[in-house]
Amino acid sequence: MRLLLYDRITGIDPGKSITGVKTFSLTEECLRGHFGKKATVPGVMYIEAMAQLLGWLIIHTHDFRVSAFMSLIEDVVVPEDLRPGFSAEISGRLISTSAGDSLGSARLTIDGQDAASIGRIIYVHSRKADQERMRAMFRYYGGEEFA
Repeated sequence: MRLLLYDRITGIDPGKSITGVKTFSLTEECLRGHFGKKATVPGVMYIEAMAQLLGWLIIHTHDFRVSAFMSLIEDVVVPEDLRPGFSAEISGRLISTSAGDSLGSARLTIDGQDAASIGRIIYVHSRKADQERMRAMFRYYGGEEFA
């Protein structure tokens, strides 16, 4: 993961749901030089933040024995002009999962109000994952208390 788009995992219920937080700051390195006249957070950053958290829920649910790769998203809502300088809560819900793929949904809220959502995310799984390496990555990327 080269660009982590959540700050920490705040809760996880394997097989069911995950929550996390992200502060979108104007000082984010990936936003440097991105703007014309008005600083806004690109919609793809919301999508990636939701997808990363839900991916960890899938990996944790499968006891760190799979890698999860987002392959399809539908029913996406992202704001057009949200300026940096806010904290968001991200939540993901697992609808179904099998050995080969998973289906979920996610939302991002700011001050309790929905700001972005993905109605349907499909992930494919790779069973070539190194279980101990995946568990160590999960701890490192903010899930230490849940590993």
